[in-house]
Amino acid sequence: MVFFVFLNYLCNKPIALKRPNFNALILVYSHKITPRLTYIFRHFFVRILQVPVSFTTNISEFVAFNGPKLTYAKQALGKEFFIRSHDLLFQQGIQDVEISMNSWDDIPCFFSTVNSTIPFDIFAAGFYLLSRYEEYFPHKEDQYERFPANESLAYKSGFLELPVIDIWAFKFLKVLQDRYPDFEPKKREFNYISTFDVDIAFDYKHKGMIRTLGGTSRDILNLRIGKLIHRYLSIFGLKKDPFDAFDRILQIQERYNIKTLFFFQIGDYTTYDKNISATNTKFRSLIKSVSDYADIGLHPSYFTMRNGDKLKKEKNRLEKIVNRPVCKSRQHFLRLDLPETYQNLIDLEIMEDYTMGYASHIGFRASTCTPFYFYDLDYEIQTPLKVFPFAVMDATLRDYLKLKPKEAFRKMVAIKNEVRAVNGTLITLFHNEIFSKNERWKGWENMYEGFIKEMKLADDKSKKKERT
Repeated sequence: MVFFVFLNYLCNKPIALKRPNFNALILVYSHKITPRLTYIFRHFFVRILQVPVSFTTNISEFVAFNGPKLTYAKQALGKEFFIRSHDLLFQQGIQDVEISMNSWDDIPCFFSTVNSTIPFDIFAAGFYLLSRYEEYFPHKEDQYERFPANESLAYKSGFLELPVIDIWAFKFLKVLQDRYPDFEPKKREFNYISTFDVDIAFDYKHKGMIRTLGGTSRDILNLRIGKLIHRYLSIFGLKKDPFDAFDRILQIQERYNIKTLFFFQIGDYTTYDKNISATNTKFRSLIKSVSDYADIGLHPSYFTMRNGDKLKKEKNRLEKIVNRPVCKSRQHFLRLDLPETYQNLIDLEIMEDYTMGYASHIGFRASTCTPFYFYDLDYEIQTPLKVFPFAVMDATLRDYLKLKPKEAFRKMVAIKNEVRAVNGTLITLFHNEIFSKNERWKGWENMYEGFIKEMKLADDKSKKKERT
């Protein structure tokens, strides 16, 4: 981590001093250029709006610039596009922040301003949400030591199911285009990433004698005769294991041309980690086989949230199985403790994390549907860890929200529509067991493919409409 502090110093120190790149489409003036400021401006302009951005503290250079430009400070220089700045982007460390909710037209916002082109500091508000600033404050954890959705500003203020940062960005763009009518940035495209967590690869097979006898005893004591029969038909290879849906998932990937990621849990057995042993040859063969057709990542076990050594052990274990580096990860149980968990991932050269979301609620934990780089508030740097926030999980719909399949489907479509409206990246989280038709997932086995079909149909209609 010390290396990244030094790297950030080298990357950010010259920003306020060097002559701006006047080939950039947007020039930003501020009295002080900080790592926080460059981080959030680049998320809005570069990653969401697809617009290059430069920064300057030189007033004469700013005044002389003829292209689209804006001032981010306490006072405007003239009649230019002006955002009155909140103090947040010029501070260091975690400080108390007073938040009062308002609205920009019909969209929630905060950090209100006066005498500004728009009615709030969009960049400070965006940084507060994207950096997960609120998760650094003392809070009541849930039973799994996680930051709960109902503690978040987004949940309390009713915008958890909206990617408000992206919505703000496109509203901001419209205001900017009113000021600069010839300004027309490149339009980004909607993107979908399907992800699967493999908590338990097989329901019955390859679990060893002790676990098999334990399951058998429970079946007998609870008079689950059908399950008992299915168990042994699966074990003896006379019937497919209920959780073995990997061929079907890969077929769906090929049929609909979607990107699919699998996160395999290969930690040691615990109360919370019940996958097949990583030494099992059939399990290792499955992982290798899946990795031939789709990207795979690590699903670190329950106790890796604050344990870098255990995390390293599991990463090395998976890399030995697939015989190549593993750079993607999603925490089991979505256990994420900021910044420690992410710092451990960075130290192990994990480049992409897919944990950012809530187990209990659907929506946007970081209030964006655009992948972003983790900003470490301990070191005040943008790290190389890219965060891919997911919006909806099957277990959330089934276990937490207690929805029926049709209700869950409508929720998923509603979330998809929110992301599609801003051409963002929709990431879903499913488990291989949803195809099992067991008691828990009865009636859900066609949910995943049905959703993919609906999304592809909607995309085809949208493209056809654009052509006409």
